[in-house]
Formats: sequence, structure tokens, C-alpha cells
Amino acid sequence: MRPWWRDAVLYHVYCRSFADSDGDGVGDLRGVVDHLDHLAWLGIGGIWLSPTMPSPNADWGYDVADYRDVDPALGTLDGLDDLVAEAGRLGIRVLLDLVPNHTSDRHPWFLDARSSPTSAHRDWYVWADPEGETGAPPNNWLSFAGGSAWTRDEAAGRLYLHNYLAEQPDLDWWNPEVRDAFDEILRFWFDRGIAGFRIDTANRIVKDRLLRDNPPARDALHRSVTGMPLEQRYSANRPEVHEVLRRWRRIADGYDPPRLLLGETFLFDIAAMAGYHGNGDDELQLALNLPFMFSPLAADAMRDAVTRTVDALPDGAWPLWNGSSHDVPRLATRWCGGDPARVRCALLLLLTLRGTPLLYYGDEIGMGDTTVPPDRVRDPLGLPGSARASRDGARTPMRWRAGPGAGFTAAGVEPWLPFGSEPGVDVASQRDDRGSVLHLCRDAIRLRAATPELREGGMSLLPAPPGVLAWRRGDSVTVALNLGDRPATVGGVEGTLALGTDREREGAAVRGELGLRGWEGAVVVV
Repeated sequence: MRPWWRDAVLYHVYCRSFADSDGDGVGDLRGVVDHLDHLAWLGIGGIWLSPTMPSPNADWGYDVADYRDVDPALGTLDGLDDLVAEAGRLGIRVLLDLVPNHTSDRHPWFLDARSSPTSAHRDWYVWADPEGETGAPPNNWLSFAGGSAWTRDEAAGRLYLHNYLAEQPDLDWWNPEVRDAFDEILRFWFDRGIAGFRIDTANRIVKDRLLRDNPPARDALHRSVTGMPLEQRYSANRPEVHEVLRRWRRIADGYDPPRLLLGETFLFDIAAMAGYHGNGDDELQLALNLPFMFSPLAADAMRDAVTRTVDALPDGAWPLWNGSSHDVPRLATRWCGGDPARVRCALLLLLTLRGTPLLYYGDEIGMGDTTVPPDRVRDPLGLPGSARASRDGARTPMRWRAGPGAGFTAAGVEPWLPFGSEPGVDVASQRDDRGSVLHLCRDAIRLRAATPELREGGMSLLPAPPGVLAWRRGDSVTVALNLGDRPATVGGVEGTLALGTDREREGAAVRGELGLRGWEGAVVVV
């Protein structure tokens, strides 16, 4: 039986910024329920919720204090059950965010671990003794938040590892008790009807047992994105991580239907990313593709990223395509510079490539990044002293309509992050405009659902003039995107222009040549 996620369009809901149901300025699970009708209208088949588990919010949910409950700021466990049930009635599956690399320093496991050398959870975390009179760390590993990845815990008298904030101590995945605990966490949520997990930093959870130094990074993309001068050879990407993923896949496949494992593979090498699919059917079903996401929206670059991805995947594996996330600038800003014509081309690209598309909330209306004043920054990586830029600009509240509160919260309530102010970039305005980005996105999803070749068909890249990216899906669908300013003509195209970024051309016959203006895209169906 064909897995549901191969045919679905997935959608990432950043819960705190999606919809505030109780007027406190923070999005919540009830707000998601209240807007499931929008996602059903759009044609979404599965939603990934950003962290919902209890957390002190040092890193907004990515510091988990309890893996079997819901953060009170977002709702309750019963409320999450209601969301899953209501989404299911609309044909939408729900994925949760699982954070297995580290816990909060306030998690009961860590509180116990630091309490005594003989505590039950002492060996659940990665510890090292300080070296020499200076108390130096055991190696050169760096934290993504800046500085050493080691912090001295005075209560324990030792150093503990944290690849991220000091409030996020890393678990020791060499410990079989840690592995057993997460087996039960997976089953707990799967038994409640959760359709799967997006696994945070899936490639990072197992560390080198000898704690060897990382070598200098040679990859320019790695250095530019992470700001880190060291390759993550020993602090991540260890071969033993595949044992964990295969173990989880066996658990996921034991359910009917099988649960989905979507991994954040924070890698800059496509071949290495592809390896997290295992043999194509025994590790992750889907993996985030950073080299694709960080490629410029240009024909040659996209052709290269798509070709290398497809060539690298093992038989049976399935690609995932996304252009935005909660960790990087939105596609409307990073790829498109705020140009609606480019946004339309970007969405048409994501929704017609062979594979599963993943949209980030607001992508469907071309929502761009918002400038967040220094006194409103909430991201710990954007605060003074951090080595990285704030991610808050891509996390600001969803704009459901124009006017005070933007439909996100009550008028007069200050949201947890400020609203953007792009005119016309809100759901209500675009629902009323047949020529809007929102309607193009919806119609592309509907065409995909109605056209087997766009869901299941093979893909072959076609010869095209400079600046144009063109490909065929199956035997009857041709997609062409002019990712440049100059007009261009693609030859050998026959059929009817079923969908285009220029909506007035739809329905026109194409007889051998498809002319495209600058930043125009079209889907032609025989």
C-alpha cells in the first residue's frame, strides 16, 4: 500500500505563532484546531507541530522537561488529543517534534544525574572531567550557541556536553537505558494516534565515544550557515546513529498504518543526507535537505541540487522539498527578495517536483521575514553574546487578516513576537483574490492531488534555454519555470496550460513551444 505521506503536502505549524485562542499573545493548540479549516481548504495532508512538550523555553520548546505531556502555555494533553481527532476528521495527520539529542537542564533525568555520582540517571548524559589546573574541556567541540560545548556543573563537579545552549545537556545515546526510554516515548505518542515525528537533529544524537577533536571545516556552506569553523565529524554523524534510526523504524513500521519518521538531517553533503534513508526502507522515510534549501532560486543551482539529490537517494527512498523553516529566513525573503512573482515560481517548484513538499506556515501567502527590534528578540541565539543571528524574523505571527491583532490574537494584545506589515499578505485578503499567491498555492496542491503523474510519476529534467528549469513528470505533464528576468521559449512542449503563475493564460493550448516571460512558470498537461 502506498504510504500516505508520498501523496500528501505537509505543513509546518510553529505553534506559538499560528493562532492565539485565549488572548495571551501566544499561539496555542486550540488556535490550531480553530484554523484546521484553512489547512483543509488548502489541501494539506499532514501537519508537523513545533515542540508541544513541557519546557522552560530557554530555546522555545527545544529544551524538553517532560516527553509525555503538553506545555501548559500551549494547552493540555486532552487538547492535543482533540486536535488529532479533529484533524483526522478532515483527513489531516499530525506529527510532533521529537527532541532526542538533549533535554532541558530542568528535566527530572538531569536533576537526578547531577545529584550524585551513583544516581540512576548519572550515565544518561555525556560527562567529562576537567583537564589540568585550568579545568579545560576534553576536546575542541563547539556549541551552536557559541563557545565551548562543555560547561562545568558545580553540583556534579564535572563538565557536561551541550551542543546547543548550556540549558540543553546532551543525552548519552551509548547508554541502552536512554534508548529504551525513547522506545517507550515513541510508543506512548503512537498509541495516542500521532502519525509520526519530525526528529530534531536526527544526525547528531550519537557522539564519538572517545570524544576526539573535530577537524577544521572545509565546506563553505557549512561555515556560512553554522558560523562554525569545525566539521562535526565526532560530535555528530557517527555511524552508530543509524542503529538508533533503524530501531525506531521497526517500531514505526509495527503500527497500522506505519508511522512517519521525518528527520532533520543538518548536513551540507547530499550523499551524507541520503544515507539517513538507510537501504531506502529501514531508516528515515523523509529527510530535510539543507543543500537544496540553501541553493539560490536560479536554474543552474536548482538543477544541480535536484539532480544530486535524486541521484544520491537509495532505491525505495523518497525526497522531501522545502524552502522555509523556523531556523532560517523564509523562502519569500531568502529566495525571492519579497518579489511575489518569484514566490509563485518557488511554490510551483516545491509542489511539482517528484517527492513530498513541506510548506512552512505563511509560505502559502508569500509571507516574508519580519524585522524584530532588539528589545523584542526572544530567540536565545539572537541575544547579545550569541555567535548566531536571531531566527525570530521567520517565526513572527501568522497574518490571518488585516487590522489590529491580524486575526492571530485579540485587538490590543501584544503578540509574543511583532507582526509583519506587508500589505495584502494575509489569508483573508488573498482568499478574496483569485490571482493571489494563496490561490495559486491551493490550485497547485489541487492539481497535484488530481494528477497521478504529479504524485507518483517519474521525473526527468529537460533541455531548456539559460535561466529556465524544465522537467517532465510521467508521460503527460511538463513543468517549466523561467527563473530569470528575460523572456524565454521552451521547445517540445505539447498540451494544455493547466496551471500558471500568469493565471490568465490557463486553459491555453501549447503546440510545440511554450513562451515564458521573466519569472513565469507553467504546468502543461497532455
